[in-house]
Amino acid sequence: MSLRVAYKSLARSRVPVQAPLRRAFGGTSIRPQERQWSTPLAKQLFEAISTTGTVPLASYMRMCLTGDVGGYYTGAIEQGRDQFGLKGDFVTSPEISQMFGELIAVWFIAEWISQGKPKNVQLIEIGPGRGTLMDDMLRTIKSFPAMANAIDAVYMVETSKQLQQSQKQRLCGDAPATDSDTGFHSTSKYSKTPVHWAESIKAVPSTPETTPFIIAHEFFDALPIHTFQTAVAPPPKPKPGSPPSTPDPAAPKTMEWRELMVSPTPPGVSHDELGTPKKQQNEPVPEFQLTLSPGTTRHSRFLPESSPRYRALKQTEGTVVEICPDAAIYTADFAARIGGSPKAPKAKPSGAALILDYGTTDTVPINSLRGIRQHKIVSPFAAPGLVDLSADVDFAALAEAAMLGSEGVEVHGPICQADFLELMGIRERAGVLVKNAGAKKDVVEGIEKAWKRLVDRGPSGMGKVYKALAILPENDGRRRPVGFGGDVSN
Repeated sequence: MSLRVAYKSLARSRVPVQAPLRRAFGGTSIRPQERQWSTPLAKQLFEAISTTGTVPLASYMRMCLTGDVGGYYTGAIEQGRDQFGLKGDFVTSPEISQMFGELIAVWFIAEWISQGKPKNVQLIEIGPGRGTLMDDMLRTIKSFPAMANAIDAVYMVETSKQLQQSQKQRLCGDAPATDSDTGFHSTSKYSKTPVHWAESIKAVPSTPETTPFIIAHEFFDALPIHTFQTAVAPPPKPKPGSPPSTPDPAAPKTMEWRELMVSPTPPGVSHDELGTPKKQQNEPVPEFQLTLSPGTTRHSRFLPESSPRYRALKQTEGTVVEICPDAAIYTADFAARIGGSPKAPKAKPSGAALILDYGTTDTVPINSLRGIRQHKIVSPFAAPGLVDLSADVDFAALAEAAMLGSEGVEVHGPICQADFLELMGIRERAGVLVKNAGAKKDVVEGIEKAWKRLVDRGPSGMGKVYKALAILPENDGRRRPVGFGGDVSN
């Protein structure tokens, strides 16, 4: 379905927080060195919170994932630790089958043809993991020389130095690497196209003449979120010298947003007191917990007021919303690169962004923060730095941010991954691979298992849980892209 500003409105209201909200950690004489911490990052977090007070959930997530001291993606607590694949903590779609990356490449090829085969193409991946997706994409695009020759450069936006090196080896092999304005660059093993690495998308150059093709797969779910809950605001303080007023019990309550903060779990607290799910109670008690701020914070005064979707929920006491400001920033950046912005207008918008992730389509995510370790759901507040943290993506918020980011774009989707991949021809591609495998029974079984897993529409199947959303140049909805109900057009 084509959306101009077609993000849906309201989310669930008046929902409970998963774990009971406890008082912030305080009033104890325990010292950091007297307590055994699961990781160096856990100790650093304790010391920081003990000094400055509770921290927003977004700050906690950022430290856990990309902190200098043992962050999940940037640290080196366990040398040689690989987060991806069967030996790691989770398996992503590109790791399941080459078909996924091949079909993503075909999608961009179709868009390139439909937009008149533009030159000066940038191929940009945000959060590229081990580089498997881009490797499959470049291998596929090589079979379409006209498209391959139109690509001026490939950009890999990655904060982890370790993952940058893994991506470089996969995409460029032994080709030498040279420092550049973005970070460093090398040469693709599939062509002479330069491959650049950058720690921020802001480092990727953008001009009105460039055509950016952007892929973000399982990137937005790892961005830090803020969580807020509505509560009754305290009565205003009387002015100095004026008599105290008696509240009118019939008067409507004034509501305010308060932020859920992270604090250390006091010693002696049990799993039951924290509300830990039974499946996770065989693990040590999480070292950190969520607490409700006693009053408003600078984030709670601004973020939930930034969209009518959130403001409509404010008057219902106990409503919880999760908001990811970084997601809005990235999506607005994508839109501006494609459709132009007041600072960088485009005479003719061009390019496309394809976002694939898991999340909600017409509701605001709630209580979705999860920890993943060794393919199991664990507490997000245990073993900081060793546990991957992720939260549901608010696709309606992405659409809203894209539309606000540029008047020159439109949004298609989100649609479930199963629909997208089947429209892109995954069943037919699997048939070709099966035919090429011949009598190799184990290979055939692996191909069949892989593609069916990618389109599984079961309650927790990848085909249902994962969604696809596309940002394209504005065309008043006259042309739908391939995979979203449209076809290739010249």
